[in-house]
Amino acid sequence: MKNRIIPIFSWVVVAWTCKVFLSSLPYKFSGHPDTQHIFGTIGVWMQETIAPGLGQWFVEHGAVAVGMFELFASLLLLSPIAFWAVKKLNLVNKVPSRELVHTLGGLLSAGVMAGAMFFHLVTPLGIEVLHNGVSDGGSLFYAAVSIFILGLVLAAVNGAIVRRQHNENNH
Repeated sequence: MKNRIIPIFSWVVVAWTCKVFLSSLPYKFSGHPDTQHIFGTIGVWMQETIAPGLGQWFVEHGAVAVGMFELFASLLLLSPIAFWAVKKLNLVNKVPSRELVHTLGGLLSAGVMAGAMFFHLVTPLGIEVLHNGVSDGGSLFYAAVSIFILGLVLAAVNGAIVRRQHNENNH
């Protein structure tokens, strides 16, 4: 049972991360008013504090760009399922290990959420997003924090296995 704890934990983290990332994509890719408010608030802050052109780009394209990273992270995290299937069908002999993929996916997910946390904490967006008088109660920020922490843990526990396997194969 002990050797099954990390894979089960990993898949639970992957399920949570992909649920959050994939459920936000329709908002990011459709120009939903809440998404426009979030990325507009950040973009205006960027225009005033970093660079006008960068801020304007973020207003216009930031949601889709972030959504693309979240989609890629989700596909990466879920790819061990496809790798398992193509290997079971004898279509390929060697596929990346689940541990390696979840290490990389955890790092990517944590990186994307580090950006989200930064913008919540540093810009006028705030921890609790208010739009048209309605608060999200901080749910977006807390989801970002949870994925940031879990992504780092996912990378650490799976990365340790990858390193151990690498060392065993080289001795």
